[in-house]
Amino acid sequence: MRVEGKVALVSGGARGIGAATSKLLAQEGAAVVLADVLEAEGRATEAEIAEAGGRATFMLLDVTDEENWQRVIDATVATYGRLDVVVNNAGISGRANVEETQAETWDRVMDVNGKGVFLGTKLAIPELRKAGGGSIINISSIYGIIGSETSAAYHASKGAVRIFTKAAAIQYASEGIRVNSVHPGFVDSPMTAASHALPEVHNLRIERTPLGRMGTPEDIAAGILYLASEESSFVTGSELVIDGGMTAR
Repeated sequence: MRVEGKVALVSGGARGIGAATSKLLAQEGAAVVLADVLEAEGRATEAEIAEAGGRATFMLLDVTDEENWQRVIDATVATYGRLDVVVNNAGISGRANVEETQAETWDRVMDVNGKGVFLGTKLAIPELRKAGGGSIINISSIYGIIGSETSAAYHASKGAVRIFTKAAAIQYASEGIRVNSVHPGFVDSPMTAASHALPEVHNLRIERTPLGRMGTPEDIAAGILYLASEESSFVTGSELVIDGGMTAR
């Protein structure tokens, strides 16, 4: 029970890495609010956690909307009495190089992946302060560290998450609020399902991963659990890379 007594809010918690994280945090003793725009999938994940004996509540959340964020945070505290952990996981992809990227695509990807993390961090800080500290975990990507042949907007947004995390970590360390980023490698999830269905993409990604397999949402959730727990009490402003060795090349 590594996070027993804690209250965690997971954006993008309906499926993929967010759902795996919500389930694992609940299994390890946390009360979890999983927030997403995907209501049917979110409520299914909520029910699955409850059936396993965990505590979970689904709430609708558009991470680009500040008022929506505030309502969800207020409802979390009203439901469970406090807030200790925030996992800013919600995100979208955008596979296009610089010349192919439309301005509206750039804005949308930056809005969800960048602004969403900013708002989730900013609005959670007052509640974490009341709780005497806490952990904010921002989900970036290996593509927030290195480049690739495509996904210019995605790279920019995840790079922003990486550096924003370090700034927030420095600014709030004195209050016991830790802020870290997680950088998944190639993971089989709903967001990557379409591209991984293409043999040429799937095979290339396996080839580039020294451990020789795709990651799973559960692989990433295990790292998030560590950062949510007191085991990482001396860790802030760090980058936890979970990529099967891909960026070690």
